Amino acid sequence: MPPSMKNLVIALSGVWLLMACTNQNSGVRVSRDAPPKPAPAPVVKARTEPIFYNGKTYTLSFSPSSSGGYAVSVRGMSGSQQKDATNVATSAIRYFACPDGKTGKLVEKPRYAENVWRMTARCG
Repeated sequence: MPPSMKNLVIALSGVWLLMACTNQNSGVRVSRDAPPKPAPAPVVKARTEPIFYNGKTYTLSFSPSSSGGYAVSVRGMSGSQQKDATNVATSAIRYFACPDGKTGKLVEKPRYAENVWRMTARCG
């Protein structure tokens, strides 16, 4: 390789190295600090919401219970819709009350009386 070609290769290598060392933020930060703590669970007050499920609108009510879970009722479903009532209740608890990544779970078996499904659910 002629000397002028070597000089060109060395010069281009130097330019390439300088271009690689920019002051732009790469989006990667190195930190020795502890990771941030997860957000606390939202504070939930008693509420009643219309819920549209499988083409019909039902009424969902829930409130915090003394056991740390939520007393939940689903109005408007028949006695044969236990699975639907459970799905509505656990989905609503996950949406309205649970922190990100948590899901709603039943604490006890749902009870049906007077056109209302009643159950207790929690985040978990």
